[in-house]
Amino acid sequence: MTPAIEPETLLLEGVPAAPERRPRPVLEMKPRLRFRSMNALEMLADLSRQTLANLRRNKLRSFLTLFGIAWGIASLMLMSALSDGFRQGQRKNMAQIGDNIVFVWPGVTEQQAGGQRAGRRIYLKRSDLDVIRAQCPDVEVVASEQKTYGVAVRSAFNSGRFLNVGVSPEYLRLRNLPLGQGRTVSQADVRDGRRVAVIGDSVRKQLFEKRPRVLGEQIFINNYPYEVIGLLSHKNQNSSYDGWDNDKVLIPETALVRDVPPNRRVYAEGGMSGFLYRPVSVDRWEAAQTQVRRALGKLYGFTETDKGALRIFDSIESARMFDSIFNAGEIFLAVVALVTLTLGGVGVMNTMMMAVAERTNEIGLKKALGATSHRILLDFFLEGLFLALLSGIGGLMLVWLLSSAVNSLPLPPMFAGLPIKWSMLLFASTALGLVAVLSSLPPARYAANLSPVEALRHER
Repeated sequence: MTPAIEPETLLLEGVPAAPERRPRPVLEMKPRLRFRSMNALEMLADLSRQTLANLRRNKLRSFLTLFGIAWGIASLMLMSALSDGFRQGQRKNMAQIGDNIVFVWPGVTEQQAGGQRAGRRIYLKRSDLDVIRAQCPDVEVVASEQKTYGVAVRSAFNSGRFLNVGVSPEYLRLRNLPLGQGRTVSQADVRDGRRVAVIGDSVRKQLFEKRPRVLGEQIFINNYPYEVIGLLSHKNQNSSYDGWDNDKVLIPETALVRDVPPNRRVYAEGGMSGFLYRPVSVDRWEAAQTQVRRALGKLYGFTETDKGALRIFDSIESARMFDSIFNAGEIFLAVVALVTLTLGGVGVMNTMMMAVAERTNEIGLKKALGATSHRILLDFFLEGLFLALLSGIGGLMLVWLLSSAVNSLPLPPMFAGLPIKWSMLLFASTALGLVAVLSSLPPARYAANLSPVEALRHER
């Protein structure tokens, strides 16, 4: 028998044998890792989740930390707003009399001048105003002030005694005497000495009670008939130097000198009770006052340095004095508030240091997987910054709610509420940002400087 031939060994005649195929080595394909950088929104969301998780883990500590920053920024804003409220209240109080005006009354000399003794009484005259207008370029408006106290005034219905003030258009420009109805005293009324009157709200109630028609009615001042041409608005006044404006009767100054003069000197010698003026600008108030003292000193024989010769009340000087007091108080309160804000920043720093201690293993794991120190620094820095800014925004919201509530209430006369200034808001935001950076950077640097081996070996 012919032995069986295996197919594998069967060679066709004339056909070369195929080369032996060797199996190709299998190449191990390593998976390609694709890294994608996080955008700003994703990083912010991640930081928010981490911060909120830390807050939930330590609720009491987190509340105290947030409260420290929030109260620090709120106290900084509230102290400034409180000071501004009292400052504006004082200015409104002074504006009830007049805006940037100076009152001058005669006084007694305290120095010898021109061979005359000290202790002389000065008496002013209405003609002095022409000298002031000619020799005092820094005086914008000047007007005499004539008044007589306790003048008998009656109507057909009732009577009383009131302060009569002789006014002129210049006087009305200086004094804050708002008109409610009718018209005020004109230059023609002063020139012709007309018997017309503008009465205050309390005078109207006294003389006419609740009668609606008052304009055009006749009243008798010192038994002289006067026509009521105007009514002053009711004034919620809390400061005055000669009585409430609601209790006054305004008549032309020429009519007062003729019909109800306070004394013979005013009637026969051309004297006046005093005068008031306004400087051309707030910055020129000192120059204007010096010019007035010098001009009157030449007339009455006293030096401009003699403070007793003229009694002067300068509302501008008074306002600046109050401003200096409020500025000093505001600086002191701002320093106290900054100390409070700094203590809140220390609280944020302690919170972040404790967060670093609790997440030391996490830091080591991230570094072992390739996270750089810069990334660790950025993560913890932004987390601390987010925590500080979150509490700061809460403090600003608290200030806004509190100021809105206070400003909606009826306020006392000397307090204008809690105004929030943009300059103070900018200063508070800058202080908040500085405290946030300084409180977040040290814990972040500490976390970034940890070595992976030490961080992974760390035990809580």
